[in-house]
Amino acid sequence: MREVIAIVRPIVAERVLEALRLAPLEACSVREVKGYGRQKSYLDRYCDSDYARAFLPKVEIQVWVDDARVEEVVERIATAARTGRMGDGKIFVLPALDRSAEG
Repeated sequence: MREVIAIVRPIVAERVLEALRLAPLEACSVREVKGYGRQKSYLDRYCDSDYARAFLPKVEIQVWVDDARVEEVVERIATAARTGRMGDGKIFVLPALDRSAEG
């Protein structure tokens, strides 16, 4: 089992969720988040220290999927979320522990 975390633009979140609607998922959660990546234009210098002027709104989509279907799910997310511009988001794949299988 793997956990796939996609952080995408809010304007494409519904499109990503629609692409995942028929995907073989075990579970899914969605939440609104704020942050920034390599968009250097959103950083400024103040008193010799970097600080963020603006955190950009994003949507975090977490899905849990069987190991054999991870590539399919990642491809669906990437295809639906890609606009070709900086700030499209990130996709992380992590191992997921299944605590229910333990005695």
